[in-house]
Amino acid sequence: MASPGSGFWSFGSEDGSGDSENPGTARAWCQVAQKFTGGIGNKLCALLYGDAEKPAESGGSQPPRAAARKAACACDQKPCSCSKVDVNYAFLHATDLLPACDGERPTLAFLQDVMNILLQYVVKSFDRSTKVIDFHYPNELLQEYNWELADQPQNLEEILMHCQTTLKYAIKTGHPRYFNQLSTGLDMVGLAADWLTSTANTNMFTYEIAPVFVLLEYVTLKKMREIIGWPGGSGDGIFSPGGAISNMYAMMIARFKMFPEVKEKGMAAVPRLIAFTSEHSHFSLKKGAAALGIGTDSVILIKCDERGKMIPSDLERRILEAKQKGFVPFLVSATAGTTVYGAFDPLLAVADICKKYKIWMHVDAAWGGGLLMSRKHKWKLSGVERANSVTWNPHKMMGVPLQCSALLVREEGLMQNCNQMHASYLFQQDKHYDLSYDTGDKALQCGRHVDVFKLWLMWRAKGTTGFEAHVDKCLELAEYLYNIIKNREGYEMVFDGKPQHTNVCFWYIPPSLRTLEDNEERMSRLSKVAPVIKARMMEYGTTMVSYQPLGDKVNFFRMVISNPAATHQDIDFLIEEIERLGQDL
Repeated sequence: MASPGSGFWSFGSEDGSGDSENPGTARAWCQVAQKFTGGIGNKLCALLYGDAEKPAESGGSQPPRAAARKAACACDQKPCSCSKVDVNYAFLHATDLLPACDGERPTLAFLQDVMNILLQYVVKSFDRSTKVIDFHYPNELLQEYNWELADQPQNLEEILMHCQTTLKYAIKTGHPRYFNQLSTGLDMVGLAADWLTSTANTNMFTYEIAPVFVLLEYVTLKKMREIIGWPGGSGDGIFSPGGAISNMYAMMIARFKMFPEVKEKGMAAVPRLIAFTSEHSHFSLKKGAAALGIGTDSVILIKCDERGKMIPSDLERRILEAKQKGFVPFLVSATAGTTVYGAFDPLLAVADICKKYKIWMHVDAAWGGGLLMSRKHKWKLSGVERANSVTWNPHKMMGVPLQCSALLVREEGLMQNCNQMHASYLFQQDKHYDLSYDTGDKALQCGRHVDVFKLWLMWRAKGTTGFEAHVDKCLELAEYLYNIIKNREGYEMVFDGKPQHTNVCFWYIPPSLRTLEDNEERMSRLSKVAPVIKARMMEYGTTMVSYQPLGDKVNFFRMVISNPAATHQDIDFLIEEIERLGQDL
């Protein structure tokens, strides 16, 4: 395996062969490196351009490995003008870094070199000439590298190589041609916020240990509730580890609202509870029911129309059926932006039914919540303001780095009453500040990661109008894709009409299948097309897009766009690549 200084630092190709054919890209990298890392960027540029452009301090004769290891001196004057000293990582271990005595110099050198690795990866992620993925099968990676954990420590040179190797095989989720997940893109301000929160390394459960972060969570959740439409942003909320947990929170709170005794006495003390959600909803509703002891059989799936939207009449019919059996309907979870079709359930009609039968209305807007930021598209969530709770994942449509998922609750205090355990050894009641800012007792977790700062800092940097532009651009790209393929030879749309979200669902029909009758044999052969094309995409590393079956529909491509780096040219490339990789099938 190459050392960090012997090839990794060269930029402009996947194999580390340098930038001689693309000097403009390398110079752009230099500008970025200098801007964000100061002097360390000059060192990297010296490696990129050769001796002629090396800073004077490098002497122009040191090997790349040594040049990459220049670090701050150990004097007491900061900043100083001392000449830098080489740090030989081969003879250093983690125990030589801070808090070790005299650990400042190797610590600064080590972290600066880690930063170089990260910054180069960031810039490469946006370079369309690089691969989205350097794919290897699991057994190949296991055999090629030794990943096992040992009793004895490795030196820091080896640790840097592990950082390099890990990113070499990582998926570039910020790449403009990565369309595989709902969460794509790489925002620079969000990334900076993530680095900051990891450096602060604190817990969100009390104001005492996370004063600014706790206040920012309070401010941000209030703003999100205002955007939903709750008067004055009233209510409550929490940032959770993901949309699945946010949905489970909603289920817990809805159950507690109807039967508060369940908190102490458990499910044996309450009647059979029934939840309702659409047949296109996220699996987390059933998973939450299983975890909470409600049971997956108690989650009734409501029929959807051909566009994937819940049918209100079927919802009301199933509610009445449950009541006739003596069961207690306690929650309806409507979806604003389904995972596959990107469908928005008719929230106003669902709200009317929930009000009529006194049932908690939850809206899973994990994927579609970002459209609330857009004046052009927020109408698709009309009625969300009537919900009792809402799941909203800014790490999806809004491009906030993973993870960033919020549960918003309309009734203030209910979440606290549902979850608090009065652990006085953590949540002392005689503190000298307002205890309402100690949020840990209303969360399921005790230790809770700082997720809010990424969203808050991006919001400050972009403004609401910046998120609006992001959302509008992604939906425009989806419409562009739809318009290209809806009448193109070799393509069939999974459902008729323009998609409501950025989900564009389609089959690619290879030439060999275009003249076949629409029968079982054709469907069987068509079901194999998308998996083969996807596998070839990954092996070439050119792009990634998801596929799946749904109901009676065999495997089809589900294209989603949430990366603002994507362009019309990237959409064109995807279509051409699908055709190139699938012509012979």
